[in-house]
Amino acid sequence: MMKNITVQTNITIRQAMKVLDKTSEKCLLVIDDNNKLLGTLTDGDLRRGILSGMNFSENISECYHQDATTFSQGNYTQEDATQVFRDEKLDLIPVIDKDGKVVDYLTWSNIIGGEQNKKELDDVSVVIMAGGKGTRMEPFTNVLPKPLIPIHEKPIIEHIIERFTDMGCSDFHLTVNYKAKILKAYFEELKHDYSVSFVDENEPLGTAGSLQYLKGKFDKPFFVTNCDIIIKADYVNLYEFHKKGGYDITLVASAKEYIIPYGTCELNGDGHLSHINEKPKYDFLINTGLYILSPDVLKLIPENKFYHITHLIEDAMNIGKKVGVFPIDDDAWIDIGQWAEFRKTIKKFY
Repeated sequence: MMKNITVQTNITIRQAMKVLDKTSEKCLLVIDDNNKLLGTLTDGDLRRGILSGMNFSENISECYHQDATTFSQGNYTQEDATQVFRDEKLDLIPVIDKDGKVVDYLTWSNIIGGEQNKKELDDVSVVIMAGGKGTRMEPFTNVLPKPLIPIHEKPIIEHIIERFTDMGCSDFHLTVNYKAKILKAYFEELKHDYSVSFVDENEPLGTAGSLQYLKGKFDKPFFVTNCDIIIKADYVNLYEFHKKGGYDITLVASAKEYIIPYGTCELNGDGHLSHINEKPKYDFLINTGLYILSPDVLKLIPENKFYHITHLIEDAMNIGKKVGVFPIDDDAWIDIGQWAEFRKTIKKFY
């Protein structure tokens, strides 16, 4: 429906992210009060706005694309549309009338068929860090390794893998330690059309220490993900963001809004009250636990040492490596590593 993808310039970046997350399209149409097209807005436009320093509470007037490709009503053919979609690699093209008002829109899928980015990661590997004890999820994890905790009919790790296989990934590496035999036995019995190999940690090595065993394994950037998160994002766009930005490491960050449920006091230089902020809101970008690493950074990981991925990021930056941040909406990040979030997931997810 047209209403699902039309927005006006007075909505905030945060609101636009949520609208995009809910719609099946990858683009929103920005209109005025008279339904006249002003431009288009994609997640890439929002991402560039955030990374340029815009606040999530700012409106979209400074980040939408004003010079949008359009078709005039009744003045194009199927062949015209196909050619423009292929040449400009667009996901959506608005159709406008003689007054510039939006009357319809075309999508890649209804003109060409399928999805433009489908199955583009077929030679990209995925490392899943699955060796932790999951103490925050006890007593479940007293019996099962955290990756096998079920969400409805499937364990967490299958939901994670499906996100990647939907984009074409088929080469998975699981780092294991706690209850490794149970996890290995599960995959031995599971019917699947992707490859799974295991990287054994003889002792806990942190969130990146076990990656030392994969040095020389990859010849192109690869994904690294925690085993207790589900990210609802376009992994093809994420991978392209990493490559085009020339990043050595890219981390996916969730836009989170925190509200302090009290009035906060601000003081002036004399120690007197300046003013009171009633229940102020603050925006942050939170590290989700999903990354893309270029193979060269694995050389920085010390052998047989407890080493977190945050250490790897800091060490990489200290020697001039380039680290990128890929923002996503807070609803696109589901953290199942603690009971409160797990219960929310069971209620709202799938």
